[in-house]
Amino acid sequence: MTTEATEIVTDHDGGTVTDHDRGIHGYHHQKAEHLKRLRRIEGQIRGLQRMVDEDVYCIDILTQVSASTKALQSFALQLLEEHLRHCVADAAVKGGDEIDAKVEEATKAIARMLRT
Repeated sequence: MTTEATEIVTDHDGGTVTDHDRGIHGYHHQKAEHLKRLRRIEGQIRGLQRMVDEDVYCIDILTQVSASTKALQSFALQLLEEHLRHCVADAAVKGGDEIDAKVEEATKAIARMLRT
């Protein structure tokens, strides 16, 4: 799923003003969908707690742990895509040191995701 790219407008001095400048994060346009996904994941985690409380067979619990982990990873990947399309694209428009900082930030986030 792709999201809208950064909206770019010009201020009265001819400077570039983006969504990011107005405090709008990359996930803003998909916020309701993200919250729905996170509530579903939260339900999966609660289900894991119930399974342990009810002494469900280990392998069955591990299967649900795997499903919950996959759901979180999928959410993280979507959020990363939105970050690249919005925050990193915004920095690219502005140029300078900001693009380097955003690319480094995204690279570190990807590295953290790969370690999990």
